[in-house]
Formats: sequence, C-alpha cells, structure tokens
Amino acid sequence: MNTQLVDGLVQTIQSLPKEERALLDEKLKRSDARAAFQKLIDLADKINARRGGKPFDPPLEDYIRQTREERNEQHDELMRSCFPTSEVK
Repeated sequence: MNTQLVDGLVQTIQSLPKEERALLDEKLKRSDARAAFQKLIDLADKINARRGGKPFDPPLEDYIRQTREERNEQHDELMRSCFPTSEVK
C-alpha cells in the first residue's frame, strides 16, 4: 500500500474549499449508488436464472400484501391486548 499517496490525497482533500469537498462527496456517493444498483441487477439476474425464468408464485405483490395484512393484524391484536377497551358505566 502506498501510504504516502494516501496521506497526500487526504491532505489535498482536506485543503479543498467546502463547496469542492461537497461536490467530491456527492460524486463518490453517486459512484457507490451505481455500484449498489449494479449489484442489485446482478442478484436479480442470478435469481431469475436459478428459477429458470419462472415468475414467483404467488406474485410478489400478492405476497407483500398478504404479509402486510398479517403484520397489521398482529399489530392490532397487540394493541388490543395492551390497551383493552373498558366499558363506561
């Protein structure tokens, strides 16, 4: 590892004006986002290849809706057990 190069880069970056450092940060984050998106695409391709191009059964939208409804019911049940309604006399 070239520690002198790294130290020089750190000094250069630290000497940049605030606006230029912000621009550098933005470009680095954008590069990270592109890499993450490409990983996501690669993973989707692997899953699709493993499944032989067959769609999910049930469709993902149905699965998400079903699990959301189950979660909401669990939440409602928990709220009812924690805060039971009392009859007013």
